[in-house]
Amino acid sequence: MRKFNEENERIKRKYLHHLRRAQRKDATTVQKAAEGILRFEASTNFADFKRFHIEQVIKFQDRINSEVSKTTGKPLSKSTIRSILAANKGFFFWLADQPGYKSRIRHSDADYFNMDAKGQRVASAVRETPYPSMEMVRHVFDVMPTETEQDRRNKAVIAFLMLTGARDGAIASLKLKHINMIDGYVFQDAREVLTKNSKTITTYFLPVDVVYHECFADWVTFLRKEKLFGPDDPLFPPLKVGVVDGAMKVIGFERQVYKNANAIRKIVKDAFTNADLPPFTPHAFRKTLVKWADRTYPTREAFKAFSQNIGHSSVVTTISAYYPVSLERQGELIKAAIPKS
Repeated sequence: MRKFNEENERIKRKYLHHLRRAQRKDATTVQKAAEGILRFEASTNFADFKRFHIEQVIKFQDRINSEVSKTTGKPLSKSTIRSILAANKGFFFWLADQPGYKSRIRHSDADYFNMDAKGQRVASAVRETPYPSMEMVRHVFDVMPTETEQDRRNKAVIAFLMLTGARDGAIASLKLKHINMIDGYVFQDAREVLTKNSKTITTYFLPVDVVYHECFADWVTFLRKEKLFGPDDPLFPPLKVGVVDGAMKVIGFERQVYKNANAIRKIVKDAFTNADLPPFTPHAFRKTLVKWADRTYPTREAFKAFSQNIGHSSVVTTISAYYPVSLERQGELIKAAIPKS
């Protein structure tokens, strides 16, 4: 059992409440902040925050820079280290204003949690990340089985990703009432759907390939007419398991949404693996669709509409984060602009 400091726990609880209620941070952000602060606290052997001194931060920086990830067995990435340091910087800056800590901690003390300039550049570097081509997704879709209800659900997940580019958290939490098959859109209502930054998004189905629309439409009809699912039932329901002939087997679907997106990620990963292709995440589909949209929507107005459709407030976000340009392609484009003599 790990150690803890009661006084520290009380002030941490107050800070995390401040993040949730005053700064309106989502649960994931608050959890990461808590984990980052706990790392620092452990490095000081859970010393009282009132005994804070700069040398603790210096030792902590050295520690996490040499720490190895339990998951990968590799040193912590610079982006992970930056996130940990930022969590502590925010906490100690806030702590400097709290009764009982004002005389012991100054706002400038929080600056010692800054990452060095070199580390910042490495952490902020944009790297090429793999994503499936349109042809790869179509191949995966074509070879997916449809024998069981589970198979049909899994294939509909791939179809829905291609129609919307929705994030996996949203997909896992969608209900049938959020789907409008007549006008062809999904209403990602932030009051019920786990969207990024709790943003409400209306996403019209993309005219990517008619087979995806047909598959998804058939799935919605199946849920409504054969499974008798209602508006508040999940769009992609979890499997219901029961005892059949003395063994545990799938006996249908549950009527509540997933608690997280893990199952959606596994569906996508398994679909690619079973098709003898590298596994991709649901998020990778967004790059696939942005690449497709660049050719399909050539005007600024049309591409802006697409950007809004996938939940971005700015086209800059769409281009900078999801439009991959390889180094080879960068060279091709630059050289093509050289005037010919």
